[in-house]
Amino acid sequence: MPTPFVAPATEMEGLALFLDLQREAMATKLDDLSEDQARATPTPSSLCLLSIVKHLAFVDRRWFQLAMAGRDIPGLWPPADPGQELRVEPGETLESVRALYEDIAAESRAIASAASPADACHPSDTGINVRWVMLHMIEETARHAGHADIIREAIDGRAGT
Repeated sequence: MPTPFVAPATEMEGLALFLDLQREAMATKLDDLSEDQARATPTPSSLCLLSIVKHLAFVDRRWFQLAMAGRDIPGLWPPADPGQELRVEPGETLESVRALYEDIAAESRAIASAASPADACHPSDTGINVRWVMLHMIEETARHAGHADIIREAIDGRAGT
């Protein structure tokens, strides 16, 4: 992973770098946890670490595959089941949710690498461009990494990245 203290060559490289740093911070919240710990809801909310990571996978897919790449993915937006992305299903595991997030993030990186910040997103009448999506995803991922910090600290005292 490149260091954030070296100036990226382009705006897009900088946006991608900071998004990947936030994705990595989020993914590390799952390190060294048991299945039960990953599903624990130690705060008043119903969020657990797995539900946050699953939500971020869906959000990543929505913004990169639908908005940036213009792919037709029925049921992704608006969601066929609005609660699906925040619900950990019985068959889902720490490993499967982590793999989902990593696979979708890899696809998102590939989509972003072929884009320029000013490129329009889909549908084109929204006025949203790639720069907006990248900035939004940095903000969205960082916000949820903060939630995950609190949950992780409540589980085992581990805080930060």
